Amino acid sequence: MGIKKIAICSVVGMLLLTVTGCDINSSATGKQQQEADSLINVAYETKNYDRIALLADSLKETGGLSEGKAYYWLGYASDRTHKKRLAELYWTKGMAAMDDANTPEDLEVYAAIASRLTGLKCTWGEYEAGLKVAIPALEHLKKHDASMTSDYINLLIYQGCCQSRFGLSEEATNKSLEEAYQAHLDNMEKNPNAIAYRDAFVGVINICYNFLEIHDYKKAMYWIDRYDKLLEAYDKLPDARPDYADKQRARYFVYRATALEGVGRKAEAAKVYEDFLDTSYSLTAEGLILGSDYLRQAGLWNDAADNLRSTERLIREYGVDYSLQTIQEWMLKKFYVNMMADRVDTARAVSVQIVEHLDSAITKQRRQDAIEEEAVRQKEAEMTAEKEQMERQQWWTRLAVMAALILALVIYIFVRNRMAARLKKAHEALKVAYDQLEETTAIKERMESELRIARNIQMSMVPSVFPDIKGLDMYASMTPAKEVGGDLYNYLLLDDKLYFCVGDVSGKGVPASLFMAQATRLFLTLAKQEMSPAEICTRMNDALSGDDNENNMFVTFWLGLVDLTTGHLSFCNAGHNPPVIGCGGDDVTFLKMQPNVPIGVLPGMDFEGEEMDTIKGRPFFIYTDGLNEAENKEKEEFSDARLIEILRNTSFSSSKQLIEKLRAEVEAHRNGAEPSDDLTMMCLYIQQ
Repeated sequence: MGIKKIAICSVVGMLLLTVTGCDINSSATGKQQQEADSLINVAYETKNYDRIALLADSLKETGGLSEGKAYYWLGYASDRTHKKRLAELYWTKGMAAMDDANTPEDLEVYAAIASRLTGLKCTWGEYEAGLKVAIPALEHLKKHDASMTSDYINLLIYQGCCQSRFGLSEEATNKSLEEAYQAHLDNMEKNPNAIAYRDAFVGVINICYNFLEIHDYKKAMYWIDRYDKLLEAYDKLPDARPDYADKQRARYFVYRATALEGVGRKAEAAKVYEDFLDTSYSLTAEGLILGSDYLRQAGLWNDAADNLRSTERLIREYGVDYSLQTIQEWMLKKFYVNMMADRVDTARAVSVQIVEHLDSAITKQRRQDAIEEEAVRQKEAEMTAEKEQMERQQWWTRLAVMAALILALVIYIFVRNRMAARLKKAHEALKVAYDQLEETTAIKERMESELRIARNIQMSMVPSVFPDIKGLDMYASMTPAKEVGGDLYNYLLLDDKLYFCVGDVSGKGVPASLFMAQATRLFLTLAKQEMSPAEICTRMNDALSGDDNENNMFVTFWLGLVDLTTGHLSFCNAGHNPPVIGCGGDDVTFLKMQPNVPIGVLPGMDFEGEEMDTIKGRPFFIYTDGLNEAENKEKEEFSDARLIEILRNTSFSSSKQLIEKLRAEVEAHRNGAEPSDDLTMMCLYIQQ
């Protein structure tokens, strides 16, 4: 018998041992699994997340918990203690471990892991990554007839929300959400109790919030109506809790008022908000902050500012510190609302709080990220070591069984050790490369998080609702580029007089956003005093230039005041692009204006104003240089000439239609090139 045949026999023998289950970690018995589940449940009910992690880790080693279930609980404990990256690692490992799940118990664990992981991706705004988890998981669960659990329903809702955010077809989004809602109805029919209804509330709330967040108020209203029906049915349950029902009813009123305001039904929105004020929940700190969402949408800035006085109380009640999330979600909102309410002292005090806590919050977040990244690396190393240790133990066990085949085993071990050395060397090189990539990715994520804070400031300062007045058609939009900029637009309606403006702040980042906030506040404050456009620009320049402007920032600004009865226009241009008058004809032309320097450049300037007899019957279009200076991949600009040509060849039907047309033309011109600047456009049309 030759050496080659001996080696083959050795390998065959090892394979036979593998098939017959020569494994040091034998599977746990049903009794062991029940005891393990009982221990985990006690820790879960007492919210002892550190104990959950300790139990899951140790029970995985002893076989009391399956690998998939252990990874689920390890991920859950990490998520609840704000270690999101570690939770992602465990749930990703759990998905891989449960990839072939087919028993009812394993499928339940698989659905729970998939739901948690997809929800985490949605929270981070990684909608494509969320779909990559949800879609195959739902297909797997359907394949094995496991499509009625609450986690399966949550997966459907996360999938629908990701589809709507990621820009997939409306039909696909509706299909996912309708299937989830029907599953909730079926579950409530089979189990008509408060728990089933609360699961449905959570799902429908997530859907309503999703559509309100993306300003799709029509779809939001559709789901808010369903929310109302669920509340009516819940109130009739024998085990319904009045305090829970009051909280849900309050949330429903705010959602409905916000959606009604979004579609311009202001009177109905105000009436619904009065119903919210009759709830007990509206008097709590959480309720006051919830109510401020509608008040901001309605432009009731003083009332919103009063509500947000409870922010510090809520921070104390929750026991949270001034993290980036706290600053972004609560403090920035409070700053903006007080600024819009013209409560300058309060806004200044809040901005001081933000500045005082921002550096420490960023430093703390970086430190926490570094600690969590190190924990992830250590855990990955431990998992690799556990796997290698298990392989070594199995190998030595099989080696002892086949001791009679010494010669063949010597040859096998020699070859295997050489391959293992090469593999280890390759693994170490790969790990170094992976660590470098992970560090680069973490830095990029932190930078993007800081940019999102500034972008949220910028986007919250421009109105999304426009005057609903007979004879006036007005619309505006702002499309941010990748980096945070400082574009702005706003308006103020005083009886039959309409102030309107468009501006572009120099520079980028948080300083530009804060300078934009100051410019917006000054415009609204001075316009309320019914000053002329030239006087407003002069006063704004006095406030924003000089010694206080340490960063030498400025804003190009175009400001108009139109009499809606006569169409008479007074305006002042501060270094901004000339507006365009007309649409759909040869009379389209740039507005001829006196030159003025931008606001903030020279202190003591007296800005000159100009007038037009009337702009009735001709669309009036204002924009920033993100339009005419938009470049394609060959660095060719969109240009003023192209703008005039498009407007001459476009029939005017509405201000929104015109702006959407130009946005599409800019996208087509860029042809995949990244935008270099924010794009802001405003159009108004007064009928003759």
